[in-house]
Amino acid sequence: MNLLSKSEVFAENKLFATLDTTVRKVVIDNLPFLLSDTVGFIRKLPHGLVESFKSTLDEVRESDILVHVVDISHPEFEDHIATVTQTLSEIGAADKKVIMVFNKVDAYTWEEKEDDDLTPTTKDNISLEELKNTWMAKENNPCIFISAITKENYHEFRKLLYDNIKEIHAIRYPYNNFLY
Repeated sequence: MNLLSKSEVFAENKLFATLDTTVRKVVIDNLPFLLSDTVGFIRKLPHGLVESFKSTLDEVRESDILVHVVDISHPEFEDHIATVTQTLSEIGAADKKVIMVFNKVDAYTWEEKEDDDLTPTTKDNISLEELKNTWMAKENNPCIFISAITKENYHEFRKLLYDNIKEIHAIRYPYNNFLY
């Protein structure tokens, strides 16, 4: 959010660091759009707290495109993806276009196996390059690996967003091609 909108929205690597939805206007190559940053989905959320997140869930349901940012350096990132996918299905937003953004590639670590090591490969032994070639990159949804801190693949990410937003914009406003 901060990188794309050139703002300073509070961001911290802690649970519930941000509870409110934040919306910023973003312009990429003359194409304006609104970017909403919502709280992440959490497994087994107590029923009382679910009510608190209704506005976030409404924001998701009303969105044209979902940018699912995944912390690839987290050891349980695959479970996080499954939780979001399940939640989207439960709130009736499973049909939304999703751009998968695997962030924090700069913090991703793995343990290289020795050539003569015959033990089974675990997820701790998978390199970032191997991950880029797994199911994550083969999904029907667009997918990109970035680092918001070091800006690795930042321009490619902006282009991916632009292309997907332009597609929606061209359908909604077919005679407004001066933007692109």
